[in-house]
This record gives sequence, structure tokens and C-alpha cells, in this order.
Amino acid sequence: MSAGAGAATGMVAGQSALLLAGIRKRCGTTQALAGATLDATRGRVHALVGENGAGKTTLMRIAYGLERPDAGQVSVGGRPLASGVVAALQAGLGMVHQHFMLAEALTVVENVVLGREPMRGGLVDWARARREVAELGQRYGLAVEPDARVETLGVGEKQRVEIVKVLWRGAAIIILDEPTAVLGPTEAAGLLEVVRGLRAAGKTVVLITHKLDEVMAAADDVTVLRRGLVVTRKLVAETSAAELARAMVGHDVTPPEVEAVAPRAVVLELRGLRAGRLQGVDLEVRGGEIVGVAGVEGNGQRELIEGIIGLCQATGQVRVGGVDLSGKSVAERLAAGLAHVPEDRQRRGLVLEFTLEDNLVLGRLGEFAGRFGLDRARVRAHARQVLGEHDVRPAQPTALASVLSGGNQQKLVLARELRRPGTKLLLCAQPTRGVDIAAAAEIHKRLLAARAAGMAILLVSADLGELRLLSDRIVVMLRGRINGAFTREDATEAKLGALMTATSTSTSTEGEA
Repeated sequence: MSAGAGAATGMVAGQSALLLAGIRKRCGTTQALAGATLDATRGRVHALVGENGAGKTTLMRIAYGLERPDAGQVSVGGRPLASGVVAALQAGLGMVHQHFMLAEALTVVENVVLGREPMRGGLVDWARARREVAELGQRYGLAVEPDARVETLGVGEKQRVEIVKVLWRGAAIIILDEPTAVLGPTEAAGLLEVVRGLRAAGKTVVLITHKLDEVMAAADDVTVLRRGLVVTRKLVAETSAAELARAMVGHDVTPPEVEAVAPRAVVLELRGLRAGRLQGVDLEVRGGEIVGVAGVEGNGQRELIEGIIGLCQATGQVRVGGVDLSGKSVAERLAAGLAHVPEDRQRRGLVLEFTLEDNLVLGRLGEFAGRFGLDRARVRAHARQVLGEHDVRPAQPTALASVLSGGNQQKLVLARELRRPGTKLLLCAQPTRGVDIAAAAEIHKRLLAARAAGMAILLVSADLGELRLLSDRIVVMLRGRINGAFTREDATEAKLGALMTATSTSTSTEGEA
């Protein structure tokens, strides 16, 4: 197979596979890690949890050689590890990043073997590469089609390709950074099976996650980081999700109360909306109402949101507040009272090379105009207020959006969109993807507050628990159409799952979806 397959030799079961001791790292004025230690034992699954900005990803980027620590030591199998990614790869480490690192225009096999291509007679042996990649995927329950182009794959398939890629390079220690953040419930359950299979094969897995049910289901050990420090390390069998949640945030986390709100006039009206996979959707959302959208990824949810906001070509009618927006530009739709939290915060929600203060005024530059361009004092004052109110860390207006953790980037996008003046309709896709439990609870409270204030909200989420908590009604998307609808009280996970997977069909419990 590939080079590096025997990189982890010499480690004995029960010994430390990966040790990070006393790691310190400052990012600008923020102390990201303040002497953190993690010790992952060979052949076990070690979960790493903590709030957004606690330092989890930074710690693992140091382990993988992507960043240098200011102090501390990294060891693999008891041997000090030289800095740099090459040294980490040679030592048997592999890392699957939260935001995929695949070349979209290449095929699966081209991505997997890139830089480690098997050669024959001075040429790449593609027949061998295809065969071995397929066999590797089959061995670990990671079915992949070697000749499929990556840009045509769903997120779950891309996740499998990423894991096959690190296995191809001989990884004995596999770091998974928020691996289920982009997956639906069925795909997430399948990935946890893969994690257990990797453990059974003798691999060591470090699992970064916010989802404590995943920790309880798949991990053997867990380390909790809070603000750059380890606050506890436990055997999973000797703790509980509630105890870990308290350790993560320092207090109990309770879900928000959902109060009854009398629905108001229709705000969003769709008639025959078609876009990409979307096949003629009729839908209404009233003021003071959250309508959730459930479905396996790729059934038209993305086109539904992007067709309404104007990011893709669509036919049919889109009316907001009685105004026909069909054919209007994104800017015109925002001016008419739309706001948009996209599912991909990095590609659609933020300009990563811009500062936080500049990202917070995107689409609103006219409101902050001065005599000679932007009124920088007003922009900065606005940013300080918003960052503080929404607990974005670090709360530094001049920091680049690229330095924020994924969860803090999400809070930044949501803060901007909720504060758009005159918003009638919020289009909200995956609002708590990659967000810690305390931040998720705060986001839920803000969405419910907007609902109580009369805003109409269309909510797309892969988290059925989130949809059932927040939504007044839930519609299920299947093959580009609405396959059924439920009230909050009737929307059990079993009913939703049946419609999502085409094992049942239904019509709206209220007639009009």
C-alpha cells in the first residue's frame, strides 16, 4: 500500500500514541492554549471537547504540524515529534479537517493518491490505484467510487474520501475535526460506525466534537478544554453528557422555553418555485412563525434557500410581504426585508480576509458612510457592541474573520443577519453547525426572540432535534419536492425519518404547506 503504513510500529497497546504536553500558543492578543495536555492511548478513541474558541482545533493543528507551539512538547509513541506536517505524516498522523481539503475538479482516486501515486515503468499505475483505493474503502466501511469527480459528491461521500486519503498515507493516528458537523443523522451514525471500525483495526482516533451524544456513543476517553486549559479528563464510561457539558461551559446548559406566539400575516409566499433539484415548491411562512425544513442532504434544501434569496437561477413566484421579488437581485431582496444565514459560513457568509468589523457591515455600507468613505469610528463602535452582545471571541473588531473558530464565525454571521434593519424574513440554514452546546442554546434563544418579535423564519437543519424544538411546522424535502408537513407536536423523529428516506408519504397536516 502507501508509504508510511508502518509508521506507528513500536507502540504497544496501552501506551501513549499521541502526547501533547504543556502546549502554549498565543494568537495575536488571545492566549489560545495555556499549557494544555492531551494523552491519547493507542487503539482507543479519544474525544476532545470544549466551547468554541477553547483551543481544540489549534491543539490538533499543532499535533499535525500546521502550527508551532510557543511552548510544550509533542510526542508520538513516546518519541518527540519534529515540527512540520511532513514529520507528522512520517510518524503516522493523519488529519481530516472540518472544512474539506479536497481538489473538487479531480476524481476520488486522484485526490486520495495525490503526492503518493503508485508508479509502474515511470508512469502512474492508475489501475492499481483504483483497485487499492476501492479495497481500502471497503475494508473500513468507507465505500467510495474511485472515478467519481469530487465536485459531484455529497458531503457524506466527501467525508469518506477524506478519511480514505489519510488511511492511504498510512495513518495510525487519525484526527477528526468536527467530522459530523456537515452530516445528517443517518450519515453521522454511519461515520461513528466507521470510527468504531478504525478502533477495532488498532487505529487511534482523536475525535473533536461538540456533540456529547457522539462522545458517549463512540469514545473511550474524553478531554475537556476550556479557554485553553484542560479542565478534566475522564473515562467515558465514568462520566455523563451532563457532567461534560458543565465542564465545557462552567455551568448547566438548559434548552430555551418555546412560548406560544400567535402567527401573523403571510410574509413568504412561494408558488411553483423551481431551481436545480427543486421541482415546483409551494410554501407559506407567516410572521411570528418558524417553519423548519428537514431532509437528507441533496434533496433541494439548498436550492430552496438560494432560490428565495436570489443566489441561483429560479423560476416561479417569490413574494415577501406581498411584494413580488421574482427576478430581483440579491441586493434588492435584502432591501425588501430578507436576511440570510447560509449553510457554508466560509464561502457564502464571510469574507475571511476582511476584519470582523467589515464583515458586520456587509450589505449595509450605505448606513455607515462618511464624507470620505466608511465612517470608521461608527463601524468600530457598531462592531464592539455586536461582538460583545453575541459573545464572539475574540471580540476584537480589527481581527480577521479567518482567525475565528468555526463556531465563532457562525455567531458573527448570525449576529449580522439578525441585526439587519427592517428584516421581515430570515432564511437560516444550519444555524448551529459546528457550534458548542452553550452557543447553540444562545442561538436558539435569539431565533425564538426574533419569532416572538414577529419575524418569519425559514429554518433548514440536519439536526432533527433542533427542528423539533424550534419549529412551529416542519416540512420534509424529498427529491426536490415537499413530501409532507407536520406541526411541532406531531413531528416525531420516526415520522420525519420515514418521509426523508421515502419509506412513507404524507401530506401536510394543515393542507397548505
